[in-house]
Order: sequence, then structure tokens, then C-alpha cells
Amino acid sequence: MLPKLLPSRETRIRFVRFVTVGGTAAVVQFASLAVLKRFLGPNLAFTISFVMSTTTHYLLNRFWALPSYRQDSVRQLSEYLLTAGLSYIVNLTLFKVSFNLLGFSVMWSAVIALPPSTLLVFLLLNYRVFKQHGRTQRPE
Repeated sequence: MLPKLLPSRETRIRFVRFVTVGGTAAVVQFASLAVLKRFLGPNLAFTISFVMSTTTHYLLNRFWALPSYRQDSVRQLSEYLLTAGLSYIVNLTLFKVSFNLLGFSVMWSAVIALPPSTLLVFLLLNYRVFKQHGRTQRPE
């Protein structure tokens, strides 16, 4: 019964790669946030660091972690941007709650905001945007 509950080996590999990409994108976000917060307000610094991280995230996922054989690249990018927008809303909401209401620092607020959106983004990217089955399989 347990093996039926686990995702396929390919999905597990994609998840490990996704987490690796996420770690890389997080380093980009936190490093840029650490620099930007010295010169900008918290929300603007968070937003710019989020954009830098998202760009890194898209490129690494698209071409390595979640390779997809979809031919509709423009639509795929627009779906990714919608997913990133949703992620931004979740991230910024949790960031503001942590920073403004709970009193955490800018950096800790960014850390707290990350895990919930990570799970949401993996599910959307793996099973929709960069899906590997159906019309996205490589032609034989």
C-alpha cells in the first residue's frame, strides 16, 4: 500500500532537483535582500530580491530541474509568471504578517514566508507548467 502512495521515481528526482533550485534561488533572494535592505525600505527590498530569485528559479527549473517538452513556450512562460505572481502574494502576505504583526526581522520574515509557497509552487510547476506527461513527452 505504501508504494502506491509515494510518487513515481521520476517525480521524486524532479522534487530533489526542484528543492536544489529552490535553495539556489533562496540564496539569491536572501543575499540580494541583505544588500538591498540597507538602501531601500523593507517591502521594496523584498520585492526586488523576489524578482531576482524568481528569474533564477525559472531558468534553472525550465532547463534542468523540471525539463518539459512543451512546444508552447510563450504560454508556458505566462503560466510560470502567474504561478510566480501567486507565490509572490503568498510570500508577501506571510512576510508582512511576520514583519509587521509578529515583529520578526526582515530576514526572519522572509524565511518564514518561504516554505508554504515552496510547496504550492512545486505542485503547480511539476503538475502543470513543466509537466512531464501527456502532450509534453518527448517524441520518440
